[in-house]
Amino acid sequence: MIDFWLAAGLLLLVALGFLLIPLLRGRRAQREEDRTALNVALYQERVAELHAQQAEGVLSAAQMDTGRAEAARELLADTEGASAERVSRLGTPLPLLAAVLVPLVALGLYLHFGASDKVELTREFAQPPTSLAQMTDRLERAVKAQPDSAESLYFLARTYMSQDRPADAANMFERAVALAGRQPELLGQWAQALYFADNKAWTPQIQALADEALKTDPKEVTSLGLKGINAFESQHFQDAVDYWKRLLAVLPPNDPSRPALEGGIARAAEKVVQSGGQVQDATLIAAPGAHLKVRVTLSDDLKAKVQPGDTVFVFARAVSGPPAPLAVKRVTVADLPVEVELTDADAMMPQLKLSNLPEVQLVARVSRAGQPTSGEWIGRSQPLPSNVTARQALTIDSPDQ
Repeated sequence: MIDFWLAAGLLLLVALGFLLIPLLRGRRAQREEDRTALNVALYQERVAELHAQQAEGVLSAAQMDTGRAEAARELLADTEGASAERVSRLGTPLPLLAAVLVPLVALGLYLHFGASDKVELTREFAQPPTSLAQMTDRLERAVKAQPDSAESLYFLARTYMSQDRPADAANMFERAVALAGRQPELLGQWAQALYFADNKAWTPQIQALADEALKTDPKEVTSLGLKGINAFESQHFQDAVDYWKRLLAVLPPNDPSRPALEGGIARAAEKVVQSGGQVQDATLIAAPGAHLKVRVTLSDDLKAKVQPGDTVFVFARAVSGPPAPLAVKRVTVADLPVEVELTDADAMMPQLKLSNLPEVQLVARVSRAGQPTSGEWIGRSQPLPSNVTARQALTIDSPDQ
């Protein structure tokens, strides 16, 4: 801000110059006028002395004329070079008053209509924050400076949630929705903030927000997780399994929340069995398109080389096309042998579904680092039609190269 205030001060000096320079020039003209008046008075005094001497008979008429001419020449010599008299219409007080008021009015107008706070925030955001408290302070000031910025409101709400301030977060999400529209992601996070702000009490408002978000986007992750939690807490365990399976289907393979979500699904399924029921597959998981069943096993030679906690990715990829996985399921070595199903609902990208490709290849990879694109051991199938219904067998038996 120092360079800004230096520039502003320089501009004010220029403005004051336009006001004060004419005033200084007027003072110099006044001094010249005063000197001219003094010379005229001396001339008049000299002429009066000549008349007195003539009346006393000391000077003749010729001498009187000579003396008067000499006094006139002296007057002309003294006043030569003086500028013409200037008449000021404004007077002296008005420029002085303007010189004082101009910087004060300019400063007041800038503080009222200017953007000094935004300039300062821009400078601060250029530097990384040193703490969460500092980031919160910056975001709060950004919201105050730009109350119509939905982005600032959204990030401040997320920061409040990370600080366990759900009530404040709910207020920010509500304002963001009013500005950005009823987007599914905003509605889901608003519902989540209200849920925790009300001590995990499920209210009609939360229900309406989650329903609206899922109606617009059936894969909205926050609403799926939230409705799964409410179903579990209200002992509707089959509903919890359904919501969490839908959520699991849209999460990336390496998402850190997948293990906890899979554990929640297992606990909910166990509750269903304990109550005498039978766990049903979520209807939206089993897509009507491709539906590949595969049984994955580990070769005897590798059983001593792997660890129970090693991650196993089972996926299908295009035979002719990009090598990226099209549909993925994640298990561990401890789960082997295991039977999994790959459907269009498991697609990594909606535009690349299994049913859109004539042939695919099934792959199972052991990755200790938890990366689906690289690992230690692998098993591959031969190319097969994407609409095959027979169960496929896949053995992990080769080093991953």
